[in-house]
Amino acid sequence: MLCALTVRKLKPGTAEDFMRTFVPDDDADVPAGWKRFYAIRSVGDENEVITFGFFDGTLEELRAGQESGEYDERRAAADEFVESLGADGIYEVVEERTME
Repeated sequence: MLCALTVRKLKPGTAEDFMRTFVPDDDADVPAGWKRFYAIRSVGDENEVITFGFFDGTLEELRAGQESGEYDERRAAADEFVESLGADGIYEVVEERTME
C-alpha cells in the first residue's frame, strides 16, 4: 500500500477555492487502485491543508494512473491558491492498525 501526501500552506482565504478545484467530484472516474482520499485542515491554521490518499498497487501503477487521469490538470489549477509546499511525496505504508 502506498500513500501520496502533500502539505500545503494556502494563500489566506483561499481554502474553499482550493478544495473546490483540487478535490475530485464524487462522480469522477478514479484510476484503479485508489482506495481512500482525505483532505484535512489544521485547527490552528485554516490555511494549512494536507491531502493524502491510499493506493493499493505499485509505484509504477500509481504514476501511470496519475498520468492518464485529470490529476495534473487539477493540481495545476489548484496551484494558484498555494503559497508554499511542505512534504510532497509518495510513501510506503509500513504498518496499518485499526483502533476500536
